[in-house]
Amino acid sequence: FVSTMRSIPCDNEESRDLVDEAALDFPSSSIDHDYDSSKYKKSQINKLAKRRIMFSVFIVALSSIAFSFFFIGTETEIEVSSDPMLLAKSSTLGSRKLGITSWNIAAINNNPFEYWITYDEKPEYEELMQKVEDYLENPRKRDIKVKHIFTEQMFEELAAEFEVVGWDDVRQFWTNDFKNRRVVSEFMKDPMLGSKRLISMPDRITNTINVAGSDVPACRPTVINMYGSDLSSNDIWWHNWKKFMFHEDLSINIGAEKRLLFPYQMLQPIKRSKYPDITEEEEEISLPLQTLCAAIFDAILVHMMNTLSNPDIWQPLKRTMVENLNKMKIPHTLDILDNVYGNSDIITLQEVSSSFIESARQGSLSNRFWILSPTNMAVRDQNSVIMLSKELFLEKDTIEITQLVIDSFPEGVNVPVAPGDINAVTATDKYGVKYVIVSFHGDTNGLATIPVKNAVVHTMKYSEILRNHTLIFGLDANTYQNATPGKQQDVMDWGRSYVINSLTSCWGDVPQQRNYTTFNARTYLQPQLNKACKSSEKREKGDVNPKDFIIFPKKDFSVVQTWKDNTGNRTYIEDMAFPTLNFPSDHGILATIIEFTE
Repeated sequence: FVSTMRSIPCDNEESRDLVDEAALDFPSSSIDHDYDSSKYKKSQINKLAKRRIMFSVFIVALSSIAFSFFFIGTETEIEVSSDPMLLAKSSTLGSRKLGITSWNIAAINNNPFEYWITYDEKPEYEELMQKVEDYLENPRKRDIKVKHIFTEQMFEELAAEFEVVGWDDVRQFWTNDFKNRRVVSEFMKDPMLGSKRLISMPDRITNTINVAGSDVPACRPTVINMYGSDLSSNDIWWHNWKKFMFHEDLSINIGAEKRLLFPYQMLQPIKRSKYPDITEEEEEISLPLQTLCAAIFDAILVHMMNTLSNPDIWQPLKRTMVENLNKMKIPHTLDILDNVYGNSDIITLQEVSSSFIESARQGSLSNRFWILSPTNMAVRDQNSVIMLSKELFLEKDTIEITQLVIDSFPEGVNVPVAPGDINAVTATDKYGVKYVIVSFHGDTNGLATIPVKNAVVHTMKYSEILRNHTLIFGLDANTYQNATPGKQQDVMDWGRSYVINSLTSCWGDVPQQRNYTTFNARTYLQPQLNKACKSSEKREKGDVNPKDFIIFPKKDFSVVQTWKDNTGNRTYIEDMAFPTLNFPSDHGILATIIEFTE
């Protein structure tokens, strides 16, 4: 009995102590010798029987706990309080695991209304957005003329501002065209205004302006940004709009210098060479013409919101959304990474702003991770970032090789990547394993995804110093379930591509077409109404696609567990549009635990 108990492999120190304690009660002399006393023999036999029963109960209990953990636990949803990444942390040298997280955290969207969000706490949100949709789809008697919203008096005041700054007169466009247009059918939904960029161009430049030396941007008085002052009437709006555009100069970083500029001075001419629908006459006066169109557009939005809802309802609703979706985006994102995914060994992030990188390096994440940004940061402030656990990796052995990857693109082939999209580094863990770790943000159509993957593979294959490295590659591949042939990257073709290179993914060799990691759809409260989705068509016409992947060599690793997350608590709710007030990105988080095969 004792030898049998001692032969049981026990990883737990307490279990080994129990076995040894049992052995002490059964010395070899009491078993080997033939004692004369039958009473003593009987007591020893009883004692042995009791010990066997007690130890059997202990083994059964221990087995039950193990069964529950390894079998039942894998069949049920992960509890919020548990952290699967600790499975990788607790791995031994003989069965080493890596915990990897990848997330496109998405650039800050200045318009809180641009995308449909899930806002169950406030049914007023869904009600308001459906009213906006109905207003623009079925205006009926509300399709009044522009001059009844943006009035003659407003135009005269705007024309006076144009004269002061030396711009050409656009009165003929106002008198002969714009003022008599119907606000919805002939202005808001005019496709030519869209193709000429007469609304979207000035909105893009003046919507939200970063001010030098300030964390608070300057916002044009409009519904579709973070502007927080009163918009309860068109008269209040117009006074503040003129003041913002023509009378408040802002300190702006332009290259290495700071300049004081009024917002109207930041506008750019609209060139016919780039936007051929604009006429030569319109090109000549494109600065005042786009400013007039932007003023009419903003006036219609303010009128519409105050017609459909009480300002005491829609304005506080907007402020709550701005606070959570815009102002708190970086703190929310940092909190999820730190408190939910902080035990990862490797984190790859995409579309990361410089302010986020700075906040991460100054916060608690820097105590746990080396935070590596690309040398060549993006002008548009969307960068790929790699975070390596300080517990596992040595910073001194980390070298950026992004340029080597870019140099591996085939000569003469235009790969649609921008500075900051690729971040590739070498790293060595404390066990001496050498890695190439890549974070990549694909272009909107995903056409750069396969060329970049090929360039990474080529770089590792033909570089002498990289041949003994293993690859970990986290990316927003921007792949599509139903891709437009020749214009978008099909997800199944992407899967076949990485398998050819002896790679696999956290989803396996064959991607699942319906394994979505995005679900977003544009509302009607944004300048490009041709891209708007009806509330009933968010699922059919929105961006609902399998876009995010973690890939690695199939010979080196096997997948232990993979999950995705659009809540910030390790769960994913299918058919839910996001971001939400609690989840700050339009991409789900992707996490996996992989085990070394050798």
